[in-house]
Amino acid sequence: MKIKSVQAQEILDSRGNPTIEAVTVLEDGSKGWDAIPSGASTGKYEAVEIRDGDKSRYNGLGVLKAVENVNSKISQAVIGLDAQDQNKLDQTMIELDGTENKANLGANAILSVSLSAARAESASEKKELYEYLTKFNPDFNGTYIMPIPEMNVMNGGKHANWATDIQEYMLFPIGAKSVVEAIRMNAEVYQILKGIIKEKGYAITVGDEGGFAPKVSSNEEPFELLSEAIQKAGYKLGGDISFGIDPAASEFFVDGKYNLTKEGKTVTSDDLSGFFQNLASKYPIISMEDIFAEDDWNAFGKFTASFGDKLQIVGDDLYVTNVKRIQRGIDNKTTNSVLIKLNQIGTLTETIDAVLLARKNNMTSVVSHRSGETEDTFIADFTVAMGIGQMKTGAPARSERVAKYNRLMRIERMLVGKTNYGTGLSSFRNF
Repeated sequence: MKIKSVQAQEILDSRGNPTIEAVTVLEDGSKGWDAIPSGASTGKYEAVEIRDGDKSRYNGLGVLKAVENVNSKISQAVIGLDAQDQNKLDQTMIELDGTENKANLGANAILSVSLSAARAESASEKKELYEYLTKFNPDFNGTYIMPIPEMNVMNGGKHANWATDIQEYMLFPIGAKSVVEAIRMNAEVYQILKGIIKEKGYAITVGDEGGFAPKVSSNEEPFELLSEAIQKAGYKLGGDISFGIDPAASEFFVDGKYNLTKEGKTVTSDDLSGFFQNLASKYPIISMEDIFAEDDWNAFGKFTASFGDKLQIVGDDLYVTNVKRIQRGIDNKTTNSVLIKLNQIGTLTETIDAVLLARKNNMTSVVSHRSGETEDTFIADFTVAMGIGQMKTGAPARSERVAKYNRLMRIERMLVGKTNYGTGLSSFRNF
């Protein structure tokens, strides 16, 4: 079905900053909508998110330029294209932009059209979005993989005014039998954790992604609080629920060293490696993301060579969902996992290419939200359709996070008897 119109406008994200949404209408009247998130700790190699820079509006963060790019240049180029041909649609916009990093039209503008058109086509075909998107998954065999919901229940770093150096402390409910059970387990621990934090006299504040952000005394204290909460909830630590972390190390990398404020020291890559090894020896951590800076390829490679059989080692800022950078990681055995963020690269097809490249080379993938989110749930359907098996989208709090988890539960209930839960982490349970 051909595209009849595309219209974008400026809305607000979960931090109260402007972002872009777009509606694509097809010739049969089918409509697709999408709203684009925005990161706080962004990798410098990400595709460019266009902001206005006009200090008289939203402190310069407006997106009217991106909106205008959709409503004029992009709209003119894509009207009349077949929405079913996602590759042609995305390639048309990439060529129209003409830059390596989408700096001309903006990845936020391009992605809003890419995703809203996919939604419109799924509506035209009278399919659920996850069902429609399976056409891009060459490995789909009729059974849907429901992802492990990796909830960031304690926030630090740039997401929470540096309550800890580590930006995300995540729960991995690996012992669950379904996504509905997994979300319940995490939510129960989250609520018990809230009570424990209050008992210790900390303020009940949350960071950008809904996780608690108390002013703890060290980078290790969150693990102690979480361990207590898991056990009080009646779950086995390391059996039912394990941990994952995202230090977002690029954010505390300064002049060739890593500044661990909570530890009161500045360290080398080797020292930081030892720090993470120590944590993994004390707590059931099965996944570590962005543990070194985005250009510290050598440190990632050394760590993966030593511990890649024991830990899922995820590259985010390192790869920015870009196949060229992922291929470099594959060639050099830099990590064994890739974080996937649609707005890092700017089109649906390029994101799919990143997932399939990682899979072909026996790397796991984790689909991720951004800290500045919207109520859009596209990533939930995308994760299920592509059989990725892991998704992180914050704590079980704040509606822009919960919306994605609720969507996963709804999908699983629609697909009774046609799903399996989780994948790719069975070998990462013992350090």
